Amino acid sequence: METQNGRTVAQNKKAYHDYFVIEEAEAGLELFGTEVKSIRQGRVNLKDSWCSFKNGEIFVNGMHISPYEQGNIFNRDPLRVKKLLMHKREINRLYGLTKQQGYSVIPLSVYFVKGRAKLKIGLCKGKKLYDKREVAAKKDAARNIERAFAGRE
Repeated sequence: METQNGRTVAQNKKAYHDYFVIEEAEAGLELFGTEVKSIRQGRVNLKDSWCSFKNGEIFVNGMHISPYEQGNIFNRDPLRVKKLLMHKREINRLYGLTKQQGYSVIPLSVYFVKGRAKLKIGLCKGKKLYDKREVAAKKDAARNIERAFAGRE
């Protein structure tokens, strides 16, 4: 799993299923040493995570980082709220969009850039059930077309 930015550790595939991703942004993560080591081992889960705003700062909630095996007393709570590192104007713009237009900010993936853990967050709008069915139908049609072309050769 390589990206143009670095090594992808975890992805939130459920986010792409449940939301339309309008816009993507990159944020740094404020982590402790044992959390970084655990992320390097790929022991992170973004499935039910979301971002919240408080006092002009942005935080990620529900992101599970499993305790590092050799971390003993230095391990932190796996579900603790983690602060995201972004420029103030980016945070304010995202906050304004979520309050006015009903968007959500959802973590999409965790990856490393030059040894630093980064979180790709998305400005998302929720999908209705009929939207999910429409996307599934388009995927099926594309798969059938690919099979037809592959059979001709």
